[in-house]
Amino acid sequence: MSSTVVVRENGKGRYQQEVIAGQHRLLADEPVSLGGTDAGPAPFDYLMAGLGACTTMTLRMYAERKGLALRQVSVSLALDSVEHDGIRHDRIIRTITLDGPLSDDQRARILPIADRCPVDLTLVRGSDVQTELS
Repeated sequence: MSSTVVVRENGKGRYQQEVIAGQHRLLADEPVSLGGTDAGPAPFDYLMAGLGACTTMTLRMYAERKGLALRQVSVSLALDSVEHDGIRHDRIIRTITLDGPLSDDQRARILPIADRCPVDLTLVRGSDVQTELS
């Protein structure tokens, strides 16, 4: 798995960014309360969107392989901050909604699959971010 995303200032706002992912062009910005113009999602919104998209896609793939009657899956995510032993930790609260005639057993079996989506695993395991100048 190798992909490159380019993010650069677009000159249209104090923090506004152009995000280039393959053929896709997106905007990122900070909310007005942080000095941005709210022209696009904030960076943590993109992080949560990636986790949500990966979760729904992984659950869809699992349901298809198992022949489950899953009509639709949706994920709601919220970022929270908690303190434990004097150290601040970020916490993402992920709420999954499964629509379809699934039995209680099928619902119970599909839920742990969410924790195995690649983005979830990357977040939980942590990543080695190497920074260099070009």
